[in-house]
Amino acid sequence: MQILQEGNHTAEFLLSEGPGQISREQGVLAPTAAALPSGQVLAKNADGKFEPFEEADVATQPAEAVLYGAVPASAVDQPISYIARLAEVAQARLTGYTIAAKAGLASKNIIVR
Repeated sequence: MQILQEGNHTAEFLLSEGPGQISREQGVLAPTAAALPSGQVLAKNADGKFEPFEEADVATQPAEAVLYGAVPASAVDQPISYIARLAEVAQARLTGYTIAAKAGLASKNIIVR
């Protein structure tokens, strides 16, 4: 029998957020060669667009958001929703999470549990 594994569903990483939609924002994701799952830790590049967080770039591009819903690979910019502030997220459901990411997210009041 084949065993199937599901990836994260939209916002499955989210434990709690502020009332209404105070925790969420809309933004632009820079082109990506790979699809990104819901729960991907994000950083902003020099153009102000989001891209996957890379620990090697933490000094210039700290973690500052979490992707709300999955997005496909794309050669062009694409609109995204993301968790920007005032939220608790599940560490086990995050992609690209490191201790350095934890510090960046905490500065935005995104608490990793």
